[in-house]
Amino acid sequence: MAVRSRTLGEILDSLSVPGELYEVVDEEEKSVRCYACAHRCLIRDGKRGICQVRYNRGGVLYVPSGYVAALQVDPVEKKPFFHVLPGTTALSFGMLGCDFRCDFCQNWLTSQALRDKAAGTTPHEVSAEQLVEMALAHGSRSIASTYNEPLITTEWAVEIFKLARKAGLRTLYVSNGNATREVLEYLAPWLDGYKIDLKTMSDRTYRKIIGGVLQHVLDTIKMTHELGMWVEVVTLIIPGMNDSDDELRDAARFISSVSPDIPWHVTAFHPDYKMTDRGATPASTLLRAAEIGVEAGLKFVYAGNLPGHLREWEDTRCPTCRATLIKRRGFWVLENRITAEGTCPSCGTAIPGIWS
Repeated sequence: MAVRSRTLGEILDSLSVPGELYEVVDEEEKSVRCYACAHRCLIRDGKRGICQVRYNRGGVLYVPSGYVAALQVDPVEKKPFFHVLPGTTALSFGMLGCDFRCDFCQNWLTSQALRDKAAGTTPHEVSAEQLVEMALAHGSRSIASTYNEPLITTEWAVEIFKLARKAGLRTLYVSNGNATREVLEYLAPWLDGYKIDLKTMSDRTYRKIIGGVLQHVLDTIKMTHELGMWVEVVTLIIPGMNDSDDELRDAARFISSVSPDIPWHVTAFHPDYKMTDRGATPASTLLRAAEIGVEAGLKFVYAGNLPGHLREWEDTRCPTCRATLIKRRGFWVLENRITAEGTCPSCGTAIPGIWS
């Protein structure tokens, strides 16, 4: 008799442990409510949450642990973080699953696992200690949870981040921002930087194409800033979806209302996954978006994914004297003039970010 190979779902379930970010709703029915993300899924015994990787077994919520599905040493600028230890690398790890279902996802092989039969990569078992050791061995200055949605694997990230902090590493999230206050307060003592995707200012688009709610993401931008995390916001500019002047202006004004010091990255789309019905974002659109950001009062606006096309929008400039402080090309830092104290060497203005 042939031995049946395990499904990806069975493999992932074997790499799960009891979680912490949930509450028991009904002890008799063994149903629980997860609050790792803003969906706040009510999960009945034997069922999975929207993310597909957090599941209820016997009234206990099991969550991913002890593996990676993607692992790479990246420039921290690729995350993108432009105000966190520029010119250094981040050990970047990802797991499987996501609480969103974006048609334009550029990491769909990892994020859409268990939701799309074509998605999913082999998980590799690893310990938190091994990941921190790898980061140090490669000379990385930070460790980042990325490639899939980190909120749904937060317990595992915190286990890693506690060890990373002891080793002197900074800790980073690359997230869709669909968070709850509970998960952010759980993360706050261990997380330094939080990159948030603000995909659109249209709630209808969030619900129809992405599978979320706009207000939840706006709330996350506010909460992460209030909790003292370093926040950078990214908007992937997609032709015909979110590239109107009105929508870009709404995004920029909202970010500026939280803090004009929050960097806003406007980045170029390329056709991917299920959204291949339109072309890539032209440089002229990124330029228009960047100018709208400055008009809205944002001090640090960057244009990405088109290295060399919009050179002035890749660099960091002092908001007071306009001196060029960090010169970049794509993900590479060519020059960094910010002082060790995090100030402009020309006029002494403090530049917000994590510089040491």
